[in-house]
Amino acid sequence: MGARDTIRTAVRNVVPPAGLTRALAAQAMVGAVGSGLFHAGSAVFFTRALGLSAAQVGLGLSVAAGVSLLGTVPLGGLTDRYGPQRVWLAGLVLNAALFATYPFVGGFASFLAVVVALAAVDASTGVARQVYSINALPPAERVTAMAYQRSSLNAGFGLGAVISGLVLTVDTIGAYRGMVWFVAMVFLVTALFVRRLPRLPQVTRPVEPMGRLAVLRDRPFMAVSLLSGLLTAHGVLYLTVLPLWILAHTDAPKTVIAALLLLNTVLVVLLQVRVSRGADTAAGAARASRRGALLIALACLVLPISGVTRGPLTVVVLVAAATLLILAELIESAGTWGLTATLPPDDQRGAYVGALRLGEQVQYMIAPAGLTALGVTTGGWGWYPTAAIFVLVGSAIVPAVARAERTPRLGAVPESTEAVTPVP
Repeated sequence: MGARDTIRTAVRNVVPPAGLTRALAAQAMVGAVGSGLFHAGSAVFFTRALGLSAAQVGLGLSVAAGVSLLGTVPLGGLTDRYGPQRVWLAGLVLNAALFATYPFVGGFASFLAVVVALAAVDASTGVARQVYSINALPPAERVTAMAYQRSSLNAGFGLGAVISGLVLTVDTIGAYRGMVWFVAMVFLVTALFVRRLPRLPQVTRPVEPMGRLAVLRDRPFMAVSLLSGLLTAHGVLYLTVLPLWILAHTDAPKTVIAALLLLNTVLVVLLQVRVSRGADTAAGAARASRRGALLIALACLVLPISGVTRGPLTVVVLVAAATLLILAELIESAGTWGLTATLPPDDQRGAYVGALRLGEQVQYMIAPAGLTALGVTTGGWGWYPTAAIFVLVGSAIVPAVARAERTPRLGAVPESTEAVTPVP
């Protein structure tokens, strides 16, 4: 393959094809600019602009996480009732309104009200966004389209982080207020993108719809949700545990942490689409999830070596472990998208996608404390049982998915093999 062909292939893996896939990727990038900006500057905004203590911020965000956990399934059901595009659009407008109120927060109670409301809105819009992508595209294109969105998301996050650096440099109350108002405007612009997407007809509902929590009785599916959710802990390992390990147990300079975050962004943008191939069936998605789990385990075996090396060799080991975690993230994400696209039934897709995200919410509750305790506070030996945990989860997910695929979904009507034709 010549240099020109190599460049063409690289461009195809980054720039989505024209049509709906490109439109979905474009809205993802626009929305991520606002999210990246706020995530990078939110801690300073909460404490400096709103005058909250670190303890109040932590408590408020924990309560919001609990609301998100409890609301993921019932709020996901709104998508089945009202349609994904309508719920998605309404959520973006509500997000804009809530962010616009942030500068007027006058204490912990009003802060708690805003973050809880945002958590509830995010729980519903996250499901609606995924369901729209699945319903609007034929099965063979769904995982690839989600991969393009993920690549665009990371590019948008990176741009948002750069803008946040400018805000933090200015470091004034006015700059922080302008930051959240800018984020609110980004949500409105994203809403315009979503409004221009093709409208989809309402999917036929069963004569007797399931109750909002009935999906939790689908034990084979919930087993997949838990296992798949646990594998998303690669994010906690990369963003939380790895930096803490570097600071506490290696002689690497602190700047390595920022460099590894940049490495993550670059590799996700360049490789996400390429490594997502083959995950568009339930069996393929399960195998991808297993490969992701084994890569996480391998990274857990490599990382403690950096605790006994010195100088440049430490950096080399850290880069190797980080690269393994990034590859795990890319492959596991494709597996999750494949499961999301194939296992939920057409007529209850919102409830089932919400249930699949429930496992990830459980992971968010247990992984930060658990993995930090194993990987950092033990001094290094805890990485080995951590690796064993991911090997076990990876080994279990393939038979769990096979069982879920054999088991009829609750209240499901026969699933279509075509995309839902957009309404002109």
